[in-house]
Amino acid sequence: METYLIIAQMVLSVALVALIMVQSKGSGGLGGIFGQADSVYRTRRGLEKTVFQLTVVIVILFIAVALLILKLT
Repeated sequence: METYLIIAQMVLSVALVALIMVQSKGSGGLGGIFGQADSVYRTRRGLEKTVFQLTVVIVILFIAVALLILKLT
């Protein structure tokens, strides 16, 4: 059982990295850290919204699997 959870954790981590990379493609990068403001406020629509929601689900699953692994060890 623990082996399957570790494999699931690896798959979720790869999926999470991929989804975050897809999202950061359209963002302003590190400009917000150094004081550059976005000139246009926009909402997530269509595919961007779906990718964001999928990222949230993957994060929740990642945390749940991590806690299960912790409990079993």
